[in-house]
Amino acid sequence: MTVNKRKRLVRFRGSKTHGWGSMKKHRGAGNRGGRGMAGSGKRGDQKKPTIIKEFGYKNYFGRHGFKRPQKILKEIRVINVGDLNYEKKDVNLTEIGYDKLLGKGKPDKGYNVIIKSFSTLAKEKIEKAGGSIVAK
Repeated sequence: MTVNKRKRLVRFRGSKTHGWGSMKKHRGAGNRGGRGMAGSGKRGDQKKPTIIKEFGYKNYFGRHGFKRPQKILKEIRVINVGDLNYEKKDVNLTEIGYDKLLGKGKPDKGYNVIIKSFSTLAKEKIEKAGGSIVAK
């Protein structure tokens, strides 16, 4: 009977060093103790004086300031003029769930549209077909 063997990577999940012993033994940077400014913390005795001289202690070590929470962008639901195929002439697209009317295609009727925002091309096409747009 065959036994499914878990892969090595999965078996080592949660272990700090994945079976390589000390942290420095398998970091892929030769014998230089890491890349860049790695190891320049509390135990980086040879690096710390130069860092303090160059940056100052308060400017390099520790956390500074705060990260501003990023504004969550709301996805705008759009509809094109050519996609308007409603039986009624009065259409409230805001109630249906759309945010913007764009001007691709041709309207089959002169609709009276209520929507939050619209493009200039969409307004031209709706008015040319004998309808109107109201922004609400």
